[in-house]
Amino acid sequence: MTSTASPGLSRFNEATPEAASAQLHEVCASTAWDAALAAGRPYDRLEDLLVASDTAMAALTAGDLAEAMAGHPPIGRPTPGDATSAREQSGVGAAEREELLALNLAYQDAHGHVFLICATGRTGAQMLAALKERIGNDTDTEREIVRAELGKINRIRLTRLAEAAAPAASASEGEPA
Repeated sequence: MTSTASPGLSRFNEATPEAASAQLHEVCASTAWDAALAAGRPYDRLEDLLVASDTAMAALTAGDLAEAMAGHPPIGRPTPGDATSAREQSGVGAAEREELLALNLAYQDAHGHVFLICATGRTGAQMLAALKERIGNDTDTEREIVRAELGKINRIRLTRLAEAAAPAASASEGEPA
């Protein structure tokens, strides 16, 4: 059977277990999710990787979800120096930032974790409206919404990983120090 994997997916498939785990941890902070996807390598197609992600996401326990959520900064306050979180939250403007942060604290008090939403492609106003709508949910309902949102985030990040061009080689790469 011939693999139809993209160059980025091929690199992921061929990575050492440690390197693959590190790549997956950048996508999702759940060790159970990371382990499930790493164990499924190699993936012939991006769609196979995405299906494996969805399956692993559905199997996460409440503790696994809490671990995954701990890897996400609050909406309106991307992690400094983290290009991924800055890109994903680029729709948040200064006008919404203060209100998002205040409501996120109230959400954390109610649910025990940050408000999590797939921010890619959403405006700050849309995220603020979703936060206002979801803050009153019961914890079990909110856990399943978070699971779905994490699944969307993971799919976007895995697609970027699989479609990434080869990294530029440094001048000292492969040479002894």
